[in-house]
Amino acid sequence: MDIDNSGKLEVARALQAKLDAAKLHIVEDQTRFDTLQSALAKDPGLLSEGVAGTTDPAIVAAEVASQIAFLRNLKFQYLEQKAKDQYVKTIVSDEAPNINAEDNELLRIENERKKEILSAAKARLAEKYSDVRTLAPLVEQDYNKARSLTQEAAALARQILDARLTLTRLRQAHPHPRLTIPAANAQLDAQVAEMQELDDELQSVTARVEEVKERVMAGSREVERLRVERADLEKTVKAGQDEVQDGRVVGLYDWFTASLALYCELVSLETSHFESENELHLSYVVTPTGSTERRSIFIKLLFVPNSRQLADAEVAGLAEDIGDVVGAHVQANNVPGLIAAVLARARAGA
Repeated sequence: MDIDNSGKLEVARALQAKLDAAKLHIVEDQTRFDTLQSALAKDPGLLSEGVAGTTDPAIVAAEVASQIAFLRNLKFQYLEQKAKDQYVKTIVSDEAPNINAEDNELLRIENERKKEILSAAKARLAEKYSDVRTLAPLVEQDYNKARSLTQEAAALARQILDARLTLTRLRQAHPHPRLTIPAANAQLDAQVAEMQELDDELQSVTARVEEVKERVMAGSREVERLRVERADLEKTVKAGQDEVQDGRVVGLYDWFTASLALYCELVSLETSHFESENELHLSYVVTPTGSTERRSIFIKLLFVPNSRQLADAEVAGLAEDIGDVVGAHVQANNVPGLIAAVLARARAGA
């Protein structure tokens, strides 16, 4: 029995020597790991500065995965060496431990319970990771929204301060008594009414200006016509002076021309010309009684050829038909009476 125990002791010592010579560095790695954990606990910034080497999330995740794999391998080696150590101690111990089926069953139950706890913890951890992945965009969105609202609130605060400063300056620039809102509204209404009146007056002035422009244009046309007529008359006078030696002709011609113009003005005759040998066109401009609008009357007289007998007459510019008056004067061969009757009807507003 002693020989067997001594043989087992030798085997255990040989195993211990092999473990010492294996250079597993379990103790050194545990010390280094504890040192790193304490440093990270004191300064978490080392994770992004010196441990992970960068702040890229993908690189950090890869570093974390490699560390988890390393720790799992380290845990497996630790459990393996612990099992070997317990096995060796059990072998070399003088008193063998009392391990039976009940103990194994208790250990199995404990392991199952721990596995369930570990599985539940892993499920919760995976759920947390899933929640983080799901809620991260929402949190970022809420953060961006909160940041925009914060910036908007800051901008509104600055605008409020600027408005208060402007209001203070206005109060200093405009001391009491200030213009109230009802007084301002009343003043605005009065200004609106005044602007409406000025607008109406402007429209009337514009209408008068247009009327004056039309009159000026008509006057310009009349002046141009008179200038042409004067040139023609001057040519005629010059030709008459060359043909007639009597010096009284010019004076008589001027007297006749002035008398004719005065007569035309008195009877409101505007133009008169012979369309043919037996057809005379007369244009009158009269102003009806009680009105300021001038009316143009056109009379066409037809005579029997080579005689002074009135054959027919046409009148245009009157509102009513005066065919009976025209017929009576044509039968009576009364040209002056016809013209006087037509002008009298026109001045009466017919």
